[in-house]
Amino acid sequence: QVQLVESGGGLVQAGNSLTLSCVASADTLRIYAMGWFRQAPGKEREFVAGISWGRGQTEYADPVKGRFTISRDSAKNTGYLQMNSLRPEDTAVYYCAVDVVDSEEYDYWGQGTQVTVSS
Repeated sequence: QVQLVESGGGLVQAGNSLTLSCVASADTLRIYAMGWFRQAPGKEREFVAGISWGRGQTEYADPVKGRFTISRDSAKNTGYLQMNSLRPEDTAVYYCAVDVVDSEEYDYWGQGTQVTVSS
């Protein structure tokens, strides 16, 4: 069983920045990829960004390209989502997820952290 704990959410004004963290823990843990997703009220969950744990290759959803940066610290089993130039439409619950079996699917999910961007 893998536990994921997100932190760093909060209330910010548009144009400001936040950094989310996701710490993964388990008795035996090997991460192949981490992703960040978000779900706004009344909307479906959507992919935000992903990173391959070994090579550090990244991908981003179009709405966040150029504003968000995903990174990881392998030694700490921690991933980050740096969010700059935040917009009201970025308001959502943000979730991290990990692929631990190299399946290109996310096997475990965090509980989510709320990000609210005021105009």
